[in-house]
Amino acid sequence: MTARLGLGTYRCLDVAEAALMAASRGADWIDTAPNYERGQAETSLAVVLAAYPDLLVSTKVGFVPAGATHIGVRAGALSAADAERGHCLAPDYIAWQLARSRRMLGRVPDLVFVHNPEHGCPEDEITDRLYTAFLALEEACSQQIISAYGVATWRGFSNGLFDVPTLIELAAKAGGPNHHLRAIQLPVSLVHLAPVAQALDGHGPLADALDAGLKVFASAPLHGGEIPGMVTPELSELITPGKTPVETALAVVASAPGVKRVLLSTGNPGHWMRAADTVSQPPLSPDVLRRVIDVLGT
Repeated sequence: MTARLGLGTYRCLDVAEAALMAASRGADWIDTAPNYERGQAETSLAVVLAAYPDLLVSTKVGFVPAGATHIGVRAGALSAADAERGHCLAPDYIAWQLARSRRMLGRVPDLVFVHNPEHGCPEDEITDRLYTAFLALEEACSQQIISAYGVATWRGFSNGLFDVPTLIELAAKAGGPNHHLRAIQLPVSLVHLAPVAQALDGHGPLADALDAGLKVFASAPLHGGEIPGMVTPELSELITPGKTPVETALAVVASAPGVKRVLLSTGNPGHWMRAADTVSQPPLSPDVLRRVIDVLGT
């Protein structure tokens, strides 16, 4: 398939253990955030990143990590209101969080996602919020604090709050033609099939990202572990004869046009290896993907 498997750490109870497992089995990308693992995810990853210097890592800015609220307020990076809300994309907070993430990880992250910019934001303010965040991230890139940035969203694309062309326009406005916007992250699964259906018709976030040269990270490919129980034997035979429900679900996500990374949260070596083997197989044809969409809808 055109995608590669990466470790997503949102649901990992022990991030260091899961990262070591994945890295020792050939993983080349780990996705995390300061608020994962009760605010300890980045610290947990530092030892693994030191042991595997070629391992790529993405983190995020937006949600305030547990235990850092009062520190951020005392540093003047976080207002009391934003601390209470638990999410902030103000320039001072972004700069403070980027420095903190770099220190916790022990290295410069390869990619930093703006984490759910739609969180608590009125619809008519989302464009301004993104532009302000992009300005701060472009400044961080110019200072070599980070290498590149992207947008990770749960419902920003699906609810029409923004689209890829808008993100490109804002990035160019913030950083010029050589801006550092490099990726998007969004849920793609048998529950979230709309992006796949749109891509097959040549539009939507996956197709737009592909056209713009942005990498697509597919999050929640198993929808929090719920999908395997939803895949009937008949559906599995339709999609991937002889495969398990998990393999079937991952094959659809990895075959979606434009998807470059499938982020799986697991600390189980067997689950990881079977998933990696599934993602490495030839992609499902557009006809098969269309049949899946016909059966499940969007």
